[in-house]
Amino acid sequence: MQLLLLHLDDALELQPDFIRACLNAGAYELQAENEGRAIRLWGKNPDLHAVRTKLARRMLRRKDAHLCFMGSGDFHHVTALLLDVALEKDGKPATVIHFDNHPDWVHFKDGIHCGSWVNRALEHSQVRKVITVGVCSDDLKKPERKGANLSLLKKGKLELYPYDHPPSRVKKEYGSGSSYQQDSGSLSWNTIAAIGEQNFVDRLLSRIETEAVYLTIDKDVLAHTDAVTNWDQGSMRLPYLLNLISEIGCRHRIVGADVTGDYSFPAYGGGLWTMLMKHGEILLDQPRRPSDARLATNINSAGNHALLEILSQAMS
Repeated sequence: MQLLLLHLDDALELQPDFIRACLNAGAYELQAENEGRAIRLWGKNPDLHAVRTKLARRMLRRKDAHLCFMGSGDFHHVTALLLDVALEKDGKPATVIHFDNHPDWVHFKDGIHCGSWVNRALEHSQVRKVITVGVCSDDLKKPERKGANLSLLKKGKLELYPYDHPPSRVKKEYGSGSSYQQDSGSLSWNTIAAIGEQNFVDRLLSRIETEAVYLTIDKDVLAHTDAVTNWDQGSMRLPYLLNLISEIGCRHRIVGADVTGDYSFPAYGGGLWTMLMKHGEILLDQPRRPSDARLATNINSAGNHALLEILSQAMS
């Protein structure tokens, strides 16, 4: 396994004990703070291409699968770049398993938003399906109004299993799929809470139709006791997430994985208008800064240690 610490912000630098554990395990650190300021929250194609080139230059030296920790969930769109490099190395069809409190399925032009990267992932010819697990956020309340690409559900390219959520109000017809049923003007979800956590393990495994899988974990899928992030958070507990990863690893070959969701104070690059747009967006969408920064760092470091251990085992 190729362990990579991608420094797009200072989130990982605030966890020296975790960095030390990674370095002892043979990790490589890639400094990309300048690129991070340019692409935080969303990035345009030239800036994203520069990051992809930097990743490929390092990752393609080895044929083994990568595990990348990369700071705030504001960078979740970098998953599309990591996935692209992983599939280039592997060359086989794969299923993307996406743990998140947000569906990351909105339309976005001329680049990738941290809330739009699922669309880019599904453009890849080797990606058979994305399975999103754990969403609880209001993004599902009236998804069409928030720019959701719900056609992905209708086509069967995306399955979404919220941890717990009431039906979503919609205007168009999307039929029914493995993860939802449409009844008039609403989509009723097959949630983990309704299925039951242990039963859902079997349900999830039954929906993976490829030998190869790519795992992407945004820690905002977790409850506040298990992670402190830049975003609103879900209800999943860390031991359950670790169990799901372990079960997937027992039955499938993990060709790559990444972890986002550590809190960091937002810093943006680019022109004045870009910075103002991004600041305005987080004022609308993100909760306030955590009151106890030291506690937040300790919680996130503990979660990263646990994820490093279970992912290392699953990818061995």
